Amino acid sequence: MQQRELGRSGLMTAPIAFGGNVFGWTADAATSFQLLDAFTDSGFNLIDTADIYSRWAPGHSGGESETIIGQWLKLPGNGHKRDQVLIATKVGKPMGDEGSGKTGLSRRWIRQAVEDSLRRLQTDRIDLYQSHDDDATTPLDETLSAFAELIREGKVRAIGASNYSAPRLAEALATSARLGLPRYETLQPHYNLVERQLYEEALEPLCRAEGLGVINFFGLARGFLTGKYRSEADLAQSPRGAGVKAYLNPRGLGILAALDAVAEAHRATPAQVALAWQIARPGITAPIASATRVAQWTELAAAARLQLSAVDMAALDAASAWR
Repeated sequence: MQQRELGRSGLMTAPIAFGGNVFGWTADAATSFQLLDAFTDSGFNLIDTADIYSRWAPGHSGGESETIIGQWLKLPGNGHKRDQVLIATKVGKPMGDEGSGKTGLSRRWIRQAVEDSLRRLQTDRIDLYQSHDDDATTPLDETLSAFAELIREGKVRAIGASNYSAPRLAEALATSARLGLPRYETLQPHYNLVERQLYEEALEPLCRAEGLGVINFFGLARGFLTGKYRSEADLAQSPRGAGVKAYLNPRGLGILAALDAVAEAHRATPAQVALAWQIARPGITAPIASATRVAQWTELAAAARLQLSAVDMAALDAASAWR
């Protein structure tokens, strides 16, 4: 399986990353361990998580996903797994009540948050440490200097950004260049066949010009691109239905029709085609995909081997065009 470099970091990843937001939330510990085993056994290596996963769930305080990953790394027989995988986690989303200071990208919070993440992950290093959100209240030089300290100390190997606008990402890259500090090597944007404009309009040209790796989230548009939501009745059958309601319109249905046609020609599934389209897009390093069952992951993993033709790509581009 051909691997791709994450920016100029020297870190090489397979073409699909596993979204660890499900660990300890919609996938319990035993299931999460099975998923991680299936993921690595398939030849993939980039596990994306965050300190905040899954703080939104009742009774959770954040850190559940990192904790599960750390427990998996320490299972008997898994001693080699830490060198087999790349762990990407994030800092910046609120990890405490308002006024607690457990949020943002200040040097003080980054220094505390990284130690918390390392403890939960039961490792001595984070391969890719990402700013989960832009923090306009903290100077970029303070944030990037804090990351530089962590890289010098060997606690972090490379840094990335998530949810940044093009102007702020450009400003961050310029700050790193001006001060001789490590730069963001990756961007994690919201991107898929139904959500193209936000990334393609301004972020894509910047990322390609600067050689940043792109590991996009919501690659399956909250499940819409699997094809299981095609009517109002389908939406009512799932707790996630409300999140995809906005896609159930003529454009969205047209995208599903194009996916169906390409999938039928390749004896594939719509989800596999949706991910294969992203993998084939110039500048995309690895879309992030989540699964809560091993069978789901097995289906998604096959997308990395699906070769779409120029005709396939053109059909999908036309159905999902935003300009």
